Amino acid sequence: MIIHPLDNVEIRDDGHKYALRAIRVGENVIKYGMPIGHATCDIAPGEHVHVHNVATNLGDNLEYEYDPDPAVVRGEGDSKRTTARGDVPTFKGYRHPDGRVGVRNDIWVVPTVGCVNNLCERLAASCGGIALTHPYGCSQLGADHEMTANLLAALCRHPNAGGVLVVALGCENNTLDSFKARLGDVASFNIHFLRAQDPGDEYARGLELLAELDQARIKERVDVPVSELVVGLKCGGSDGFSGLTANPLVGRFSDWLVARGGSTVLTEVPEMFGAETLLMRRCRDRAVFEKCVKMVNDFKDYYARHGQPCYENPSPGNKAGGITTLEDKSLGCVQKGGSSPVEDVLDYGEHVKAHGLSLLTGPGNDLVASTVLAASGCHLVLFTTGRGTPFGTVVPTMKISTNTALAQAKPHWIDWDAMANPDVEAFAAKVQEVASGAPARNEVENARGIAIFKDGVTL
Repeated sequence: MIIHPLDNVEIRDDGHKYALRAIRVGENVIKYGMPIGHATCDIAPGEHVHVHNVATNLGDNLEYEYDPDPAVVRGEGDSKRTTARGDVPTFKGYRHPDGRVGVRNDIWVVPTVGCVNNLCERLAASCGGIALTHPYGCSQLGADHEMTANLLAALCRHPNAGGVLVVALGCENNTLDSFKARLGDVASFNIHFLRAQDPGDEYARGLELLAELDQARIKERVDVPVSELVVGLKCGGSDGFSGLTANPLVGRFSDWLVARGGSTVLTEVPEMFGAETLLMRRCRDRAVFEKCVKMVNDFKDYYARHGQPCYENPSPGNKAGGITTLEDKSLGCVQKGGSSPVEDVLDYGEHVKAHGLSLLTGPGNDLVASTVLAASGCHLVLFTTGRGTPFGTVVPTMKISTNTALAQAKPHWIDWDAMANPDVEAFAAKVQEVASGAPARNEVENARGIAIFKDGVTL
């Protein structure tokens, strides 16, 4: 398969690249119509093109200029809104009294500190709820403590939670009083608080509070337009087909949803390196562009602070599947964002504010990136994979396989086979079905958890 007329490599059935013509040492290797690195030796026609003869072109921070694509920012591209509001499809969701909409009605038990994880797990198990366990909330300093507390607060406000029990210990840095202040006005939320060190039987008191939360939960689903749906876009365990099947399908869905007034969120900043200019050209205005530049350069600075190169990203599994360099991976990854204008750029833990496509600060790590997508308000996550993974975060995490072999080998992991079923309308119907209550595979397997980003020291 030849992806783009400018390419000097083709993709074969194994997902790997092979030279279409002679590529001289130092010459760029072109895939998706863009350089994915340069040849480190002469490559003969038909020769395997991979890590043994290709190296990245990436380096340190770059200077970017705002050069918007006029067709995209004016809404003339594939994501142009074409559906009248009265024709917007619907799903069955839970409408909260304050207007928020959830696609689930779960009880979430949220520890302010890892010391009470076991108590939270016992309480969640008693009611079929979800314990959002983590190892932090104490012995952290500065930005790390703020990231932990802000992320937990964002999750507590998530509309998929029909009720939330916040469980504190009593002596941690993330005190219950400070956490309540961070949550802000939650008068319209179904939320209770428990401090384990208070006198009495903390488990018995937790059961009482859970019963109250369950009683106050919304009882029925109602019709909700997909314009109120927020969907996270993520990939993990990528292979040579990721940029050919699953990621383009998710990108077409992103455009489908945005055209109907909905919202999508793309994260994994390190997996934008080498393809970031494609996103920057789609930024709605200069202010959004400048936020995008800052997001990219801040992440490169993060690597530099720790003395690590920013381009050492493809994992051994990625490379075995045919991905050679970070540019190769990134040009496939960003396809999940479709062709829509970039409406906003969000910080870690920040909630979605704009309809349309937003970029979100977060790493490529599957667990951490999926969690921050949930914390941003995503109702569900579309997770493309070529190698496969059973992981799921606290919201429905639909796995879209890049190849049929994976879908057939791991049907208990995979929700959709993008190689066999590339039709976006059929895929959109599947997403609406999951949003309406059909369980994603991670929910069936009870693979639901969170992971929090950490940068600094632990005391």
